[in-house]
Parts: sequence; C-alpha cells; structure tokens
Amino acid sequence: MGEQANDGQGRQRQRRGNLIAVGCLAFAFGMVGAAYASVPLYRMFCQLTGYGGTTQRAEAAPEAVHDKSINVRFDANVAPGLDWEFRPVDRQVRVRLGEVRQISYRVKNRSNRTLTARADYNVTPETSGAFFNKINCFCFNDQTLQPGEERDMPVIFFVSPDAADDPDMRTLPTVTLSYTFFAIDKPAQPVAERQTPAGSSAVR
Repeated sequence: MGEQANDGQGRQRQRRGNLIAVGCLAFAFGMVGAAYASVPLYRMFCQLTGYGGTTQRAEAAPEAVHDKSINVRFDANVAPGLDWEFRPVDRQVRVRLGEVRQISYRVKNRSNRTLTARADYNVTPETSGAFFNKINCFCFNDQTLQPGEERDMPVIFFVSPDAADDPDMRTLPTVTLSYTFFAIDKPAQPVAERQTPAGSSAVR
C-alpha cells in the first residue's frame, strides 16, 4: 500500500511539473508574440498622437487656411556608413496654418556603388508632430541611387490650423523637420569590378 501511495504521489508531482512547464512555455511564447505585436501598435499610436515628434500623413489639404503663420526649418543628416550628400534646398520657409507648401531636399550618391537607403524623420518640438501633415514625401519609400546620381526629392506638407488652438502650440514656435538617411542593404559591387557574363559583350 505504501509503495502504491508513493507511486501515486510521484505521478501527481510529475503531472504538476508538466503543467508548470507547459504554462511557462505558453507564457514565454505569449510574451514574444506581445513584443512583436507591440511594434506596429506603437507605430500606430505615434502616428495617431504625434508622440515623439511623429508626423501625420494626409490625403488632401485642409478646407481652410488660417491667418496665422509659422516658421518651418529643415534639417538633413546621413548615418555613418552611407556615402551620400544630403541637404535641404531651402533651409527655412514661413507658411500659414493650413497652407500647402512644397519644398525639396537634394541628395547625391558620392560612392561608386548603387546604394539604397531609408529616411527616418521627426519634428521638433515634439508636440508639433500631431499637427504636421505630409501629403507626399520621399520618406514614404526607400530611395535607390546609382553611382554619382543626384536627385531632388519633394516634400508636400501643411501645418494644421488646429495648432493655433492647442495650448502647447499657441505661441507657434519654429518647427524643425529633420531627416536622417540610413543604408538598408549591403553595398552593391563597385561598377569598376563588375564582370561581363561569359559569352556576352559589354555595350559601349
């Protein structure tokens, strides 16, 4: 009888151990899933609220233009390892709230490689992110430049008229729109090192 009782207790302890192990695994997988899900949720939150200086994306211009205006300054940066020259064509413009304005940034690939990069962006002060709207922007897509290629890239934007009624924006401080280009792939083979496939001739 004692041996049977001990066997029964042993099986119960084993079942409890198995349940605990399964529970721990389920918890771990759940945490991993939550971590992956939190990335798009965080991005959505930033886009909706302008948190961290995240700008908004608009399909069309607002219906009205406010009589108040605001200075918008433009900043350009290139991350280490990307041999691009990048700058705004205009350093600063003054726009009325609700007025649609187009400006341009100029970029040049100074290397002898075809390079693809992505522009990260934000605005300061961070509270202005909820009111800064882009209708079109080069930052919506990855940019690929051939060796030595130079390109003007437009940004079409407006600052919402609602900024005039917001306590944090009532003084209409200068808004700075900043971009930083990051390389997103391995450098392509230098043009001078590319080999013509066997059996074909180079076009001259």
